[in-house]
Amino acid sequence: MGKVAVGAAVVCAAAVCAAAALVVRHRMKCSGRWARAMAILREFEDKCGTPIGKLRQVADAMTVEMHAGLASEGGSKLKMLISYVDNLPTGDEQGLFYALDLGGTNFRVIRVQLGGKEKRVVKQEFDEVSIPPNLMTGTSEVEQDVVGELTKSVEKIGLDMRVTALVNDTIGTLAGGRYHNQDVIAAVILGTGTNAAYVERAHAIPKWHGLLPKSGEMVINMEWGNFRSSHLPLTEYDQALDAESLNPGDQIFEKIISGMYLGDIVRRVLRKMAEEASFFGDVVPPKLKVPFILRTPDMSAMHHDTSPDLRVVGSKLKDILEISNTSLKMRKVVVALCDIVATRGARLSAAGIMGVLKKLGRDTVKEGEKQKSVVALDGGLYEHYTEFRTSMESTLKELLGDEVAEHISVEHSNDGSGIGAALLAASHSQYLEVEES
Repeated sequence: MGKVAVGAAVVCAAAVCAAAALVVRHRMKCSGRWARAMAILREFEDKCGTPIGKLRQVADAMTVEMHAGLASEGGSKLKMLISYVDNLPTGDEQGLFYALDLGGTNFRVIRVQLGGKEKRVVKQEFDEVSIPPNLMTGTSEVEQDVVGELTKSVEKIGLDMRVTALVNDTIGTLAGGRYHNQDVIAAVILGTGTNAAYVERAHAIPKWHGLLPKSGEMVINMEWGNFRSSHLPLTEYDQALDAESLNPGDQIFEKIISGMYLGDIVRRVLRKMAEEASFFGDVVPPKLKVPFILRTPDMSAMHHDTSPDLRVVGSKLKDILEISNTSLKMRKVVVALCDIVATRGARLSAAGIMGVLKKLGRDTVKEGEKQKSVVALDGGLYEHYTEFRTSMESTLKELLGDEVAEHISVEHSNDGSGIGAALLAASHSQYLEVEES
């Protein structure tokens, strides 16, 4: 009996040791996976770094490209398009005007009743149609269906007019901003896409354009989404996104700061963490391989999650990517990843604005001068992504310095693009009336 008891004890001890060994190996395996995942995250964070010195280099490069784009046709990746808008709204405009606003995600038909300086915008109404996501990414041939819906919108609001102004959303935002504040000198769209426009002094436009502005200024449409520079902090994920896009090599700036792409950059990093570090388990979640499945609004919701258990992050991962049973530790990593991507985009946006201000000589304060400069901002990314907006505005102040920042402000031009087009139609019509008289 003693021998049997001893034998049983030995067997039990061996089993316990084996189980303990399995637990240790499992923990070591998990620890190794976590270490690899964190290494991927840290490497990405380093590559996305935007120290103030680098941002100043980006701003300087933006200014140089602006000069080059104006100096000669095709002289820069920035197109620096002459808008032919040389009479911005003053507030005196009166009458009934329409605008067709084709943005990144919606098409709107707008009707505006203007009442001059005293009454301003008396009444405005609009009808809106959403643009299908598959059309925006070029994966569908439903253009005729969309055009049909747009036509219905035009008819619904009773549009019957001749076109007196054709502008993009950025110039519309500039016009809308100027209507409410005569200190507005530039406009930036930060939404599904991104762009900037500004008011250039007529004498700064080279003669090769063959233009004789009626006033002393002309609006320039920069198309700054196409800006690129060796100073931009690009990563392997950005390069892969660009290579797989419909326009490889183009719109590099847009692909790292605009709402169309931020969510997909997060997805790409998560996919690598899943493939190389088994971050979500032994099987890579299939949905992580679907381009643009993680949209920036979803990324924003996760980034802004303040619940103790980050339940919004958990539900988004489950509902969109079909990833369940995520730990709080994993959810915190996802939030950190969103912060890295959003912060880089926001700080680079601020550097771009700084470049525009430098081109206009508004980055310094001359002695005895108290001139105010206002940049009108519009777009869903800026309006709804609070962390992005806060980071962008604080970074711009950091770049400007306290003294200059007192004279520069950023103002949200709500629905500036739509009403701005109507305002330009109004100002242009009144300009024509003056010419004819």
